[in-house]
Amino acid sequence: MFIRTNRELKERYDELKAGDCFIGMLSFKTLKHRAFIDLLERGIRLFPSALSQTLARSKVAQALAFRQWMIPHTLIITRRVDLMYAINTYNQHGVGPVVTKEDHLQCGFGVRRWDNIEATYNQMTFSAALYPFVVQPFLENYTDVRIVIAGGYCEAYTRENRYNFRMNLTVGGTSRPYALSEDQLTRCHQVMERGKFPYAHIDLLVTADGNSYLSEIALNGGLKGARIEREDLDAMKRDILEKMAAS
Repeated sequence: MFIRTNRELKERYDELKAGDCFIGMLSFKTLKHRAFIDLLERGIRLFPSALSQTLARSKVAQALAFRQWMIPHTLIITRRVDLMYAINTYNQHGVGPVVTKEDHLQCGFGVRRWDNIEATYNQMTFSAALYPFVVQPFLENYTDVRIVIAGGYCEAYTRENRYNFRMNLTVGGTSRPYALSEDQLTRCHQVMERGKFPYAHIDLLVTADGNSYLSEIALNGGLKGARIEREDLDAMKRDILEKMAAS
């Protein structure tokens, strides 16, 4: 059985058997993780994978799975004591300004810069609602690169904003084409393979000394600055999923 809409999935949920396929993004809201576990345990095949869908929606989950490709000393903060240990770690390594990333906010709205980890602790400990989140050393000079990969299609472009370190194109940033190195492309494919992403929108931070670090990865993302049109990319993605499900 092949199911391609969430409405049909919910209607026929109890009929599904091992080997059946759901093609699309699961939309069970607060039940999503429980539904993923149930479907996987029953042998239902999911495209995109349950892992990629879970990672794409959570910055904390990405820091857990992709930490080896991220800025050194990227940490996950789930409670106050994690921040206390982060103070030790960052002071030990001479880390000054830091950035925090709220778990589910997109488009840079959940990204905050702090003068140091103590400032983060002083603010964050007043609200349990802010946990969990990711904290990273702040990079002073870097190039923000967005890479779009779908099958054999790949393009990359920079995102620049001289007035905002978030480099967000939707709030006044600009872009230009970027030539990926073989090493950077390999890094992208390694991340995709680790997260079982069939296609991806990947953000890399490229430092002045040539190091490339993963910032975020998504199954779907903004295309402002890209050459490809949304309709064409969506068609590529659908074709990739259909071929995976049929194999």
